[in-house]
Amino acid sequence: MNHVLDRPIWSALKTTHAALAEGNSYARRYPPSIVPFAASADDSPESLDALEKLPSAEEKMFLVEAGPIAIPAGLTVVMEAPVTQMVAERPHERISDSRIEPLTEADAADMLDLASLTRPGPFTLRAQSLGSFWGIRHEGRLVAMAGQRMRQTGFIELSGLCTHPEFQGRGLGTLLFRFVAGEIASSGDTAYLHVYAGNTSAISLYKAQGFTLRSEMNMRVIKRRA
Repeated sequence: MNHVLDRPIWSALKTTHAALAEGNSYARRYPPSIVPFAASADDSPESLDALEKLPSAEEKMFLVEAGPIAIPAGLTVVMEAPVTQMVAERPHERISDSRIEPLTEADAADMLDLASLTRPGPFTLRAQSLGSFWGIRHEGRLVAMAGQRMRQTGFIELSGLCTHPEFQGRGLGTLLFRFVAGEIASSGDTAYLHVYAGNTSAISLYKAQGFTLRSEMNMRVIKRRA
């Protein structure tokens, strides 16, 4: 593997998000209060040993890589799934809409409630530590949001896209998708995202919005053996 996005978690924790990293030069993780992502530097015994030492007894860690994911003997896989990684084919135009507002720490509880309802992926009260988020409210209730998650040199992940079930079908998700993609492009970076490979409707939507397949990825969720 030699593309920065082949090991996106490791690449982020080694560069742009290095200040958030826990671990050492062999294996690193984000603080679990922010996002349960971790990665080893490679598949060497030293790296796998360091990865094994990262989680506490009850913690789960998500690993995402383009190739097969090696797991140390002291950890076990509790869930795995194929993931599709997509990147923007071109810089998206920056757009504006009066309904879209930046989200702050004051919105964290509402953001977590929406994410818990719609399940866009791992989400915590401290998700904003990774990047900016924006949302749309209706009569004070947060009904749609999207933002930025992992960052590598030249790339920013578009993530957390979700719409309350009562407000789906109104174009709010597409609007926020275009907005965040435009914000990423305006910073000079390329937007990318991850989606479960079986979510064909989402993949079709992202293709229609100018994203293309970069790589099929593997995801494993691991924890300590009992």
